[in-house]
Amino acid sequence: MISVLIVEDEELTAEANRLYVGRVPGFQVVGVARTGGEALRFLRRRPADLVLLDLYLPDMHGLDVCRALRAAGVLSDVIAVTSARDLAVVRSAVSVGVVQYLLKPFTFAALSEKLERYAEFRSSVGGPGEVSGQGEVDRALSALRGTARVPLPKGMTQATLEAVAGELRRAPGGLSAQAVGSAIGVSRVTARRYLEHLAGTGSVRRVPRYGGLGRPELLYQSV
Repeated sequence: MISVLIVEDEELTAEANRLYVGRVPGFQVVGVARTGGEALRFLRRRPADLVLLDLYLPDMHGLDVCRALRAAGVLSDVIAVTSARDLAVVRSAVSVGVVQYLLKPFTFAALSEKLERYAEFRSSVGGPGEVSGQGEVDRALSALRGTARVPLPKGMTQATLEAVAGELRRAPGGLSAQAVGSAIGVSRVTARRYLEHLAGTGSVRRVPRYGGLGRPELLYQSV
């Protein structure tokens, strides 16, 4: 079982990440930290295999957390889960040992893919001994660096899908297709198509809301 520490200061996001990780076989959340200092204290007491690390924390930058971990001899792997899109930040993340980089907002499918690739990497390098040659090293690293994902249906874009998922993550009570469409600037029909796709992948659940006469309104909630 791969142990995971979630480092995220926003309560709703932290809880969503915890639930997401719990749905991926082979992974177990062992703690949630809201600040960099809290994360460092936790990992010095109980190192985790993997840290899902937000870079914008209230007390320190996530990259400084990585540097402090390495200075303390903590070798936990790190996946940056962040809205930081600056290429300089991406380069710095690689230099301090971040193994993968996941941009917010993201879907369950996107996080699940990162975790599954990480698990594949660990299984290929976790044993004792030596590699048989360059090909084995390349295969292990390609598990981390690969970017394959399930193709979206024709006419759908990843950017819009992530925008829809982001709106739902900010609304724990759920949103209608009309509300999502208005928030991101697309029609209700378009929003509903994306919402139904997310529901089909298990990232979102449909919740009927009753009130008044006629058919109940259908809301969508992040799982």
